[in-house]
Amino acid sequence: MNKLSWYDALPEVWAATLDTLYMVGVAFLLTVVGGVLVGVLLHVTAPDGLRPIRTLYLVVGAVVNVFRSLPFLVLLIALIGVTRLVVGTAIGPTAALVPLTIGAIPFFARIVESALREVPRGRVDAARAMGASNGQIVTKVLLPESLSSLISGATLTAVLLVGYSAMAGVVGGGGLGDFAIVYGYQRFNTPVLMVAVVVLIVLVQALQTVGDVAVRALAHRR
Repeated sequence: MNKLSWYDALPEVWAATLDTLYMVGVAFLLTVVGGVLVGVLLHVTAPDGLRPIRTLYLVVGAVVNVFRSLPFLVLLIALIGVTRLVVGTAIGPTAALVPLTIGAIPFFARIVESALREVPRGRVDAARAMGASNGQIVTKVLLPESLSSLISGATLTAVLLVGYSAMAGVVGGGGLGDFAIVYGYQRFNTPVLMVAVVVLIVLVQALQTVGDVAVRALAHRR
């Protein structure tokens, strides 16, 4: 099997990078929506929440903890059947969206729950004294007041998804992870493997920089 030079591999690197961006982008959007919903549910139904429901809180919390405790590679393999049922295949970037999203939502949900808990209780009590409903407290007090922490958490989640997307290459998920395995590791082609590593590092640094800038901009506006 002929070895590609790192220069000759650039078209494949570009295609793999686009696949990674697709996986991370779509999974990130799904994770943010799902994570916010689950995180708010955990906060609201907690014993000291706006609408305490102990049983629901314990059940949802247990499910979140189970998925958070599983190494992503194990989760990736365990969900092959579910992935095939949902998208019709277990291979490719679109198929990887299923385990990526399921793996990241519990992580971000706990971040959301923690961020909401940091909002001063006095502000919640003041909103309630003015007649605000629980829904209004969540949307007009809790989420806006915790926005900086949520953006920081979303940045961490995006970086996590880049790592998860690379691991998805182990089962043919596409992207830079799959490229690194097929063109680098399996062909003993270290230069090509290092190109994939460098691109992944650049992606992570770019995401972290964007997140940090957003947090600082929000802090200045306040």
